[in-house]
Amino acid sequence: PHWQAELPRLARGALGRQLKGRWNMTTANAWGVLAMEQFSRKFESTPVTGTTHIRLGDQKAELNWPASEPKQVELELPDTRESLSIQQAGSGKPWAMVQVKAALPLTSPLNAGFKLKRNVLPVEQKTPGVWSRGDTARVTLELEAQSDLSWVVVDDPVPGGATILGKGLGRESSLLTQGERGPKGRAWLAYEERRQDAFRAYYQFVPKGTWTVEYTVRLNNPGRFVLPPTHVEALYAPEIFADYPNPPVEVLAP
Repeated sequence: PHWQAELPRLARGALGRQLKGRWNMTTANAWGVLAMEQFSRKFESTPVTGTTHIRLGDQKAELNWPASEPKQVELELPDTRESLSIQQAGSGKPWAMVQVKAALPLTSPLNAGFKLKRNVLPVEQKTPGVWSRGDTARVTLELEAQSDLSWVVVDDPVPGGATILGKGLGRESSLLTQGERGPKGRAWLAYEERRQDAFRAYYQFVPKGTWTVEYTVRLNNPGRFVLPPTHVEALYAPEIFADYPNPPVEVLAP
């Protein structure tokens, strides 16, 4: 009985462990199907009909049932504290997930289910302590997941005009990437993107614990570059994420 309040989270967590619509073992699928059937029998036996009324301050919205797919309602954040009211007029008890989003300046690392740390070290640098056009840097991302998650993306921006090495194209130096360490940890890498604006890595499954990502970038253009935060996110649970603020990068002309 003392687990009743946690059952919705447990059900969502169990479904989140699926890959391509199934669990990883025959036994897990058998137990999972039985668990979901019993969960539905206990909490979802009555069909949802009628209207759900949503109110936040002076803002109002309605959802009519039955619905073929989950519906989303967006309300503006009020300037003062207000109460959110969600009331169902009809049969059944629909589930509601409430998220609050706000654009705030990021001055320190923000961790919500992930931890993220970013280090940049010179590989070749004409003037020690100063970045110049043609210099190369090694970027290391140290990440930690607080729980097992499926489908995770890591997005790390690079200065404008920079080249992420290791794509196998002409004019790339294999010597500069020799010191790169491969992915370290138990995360299941599915795909990497070495784009013009960012390095991205997609993981099919990330177990609880730490893993490391590393790549090499060459700075091609002089200037002052303001970078967005480095971001890691669970694709199907966007409330689980981490952001790491990046300072502006100054690249001088040689």
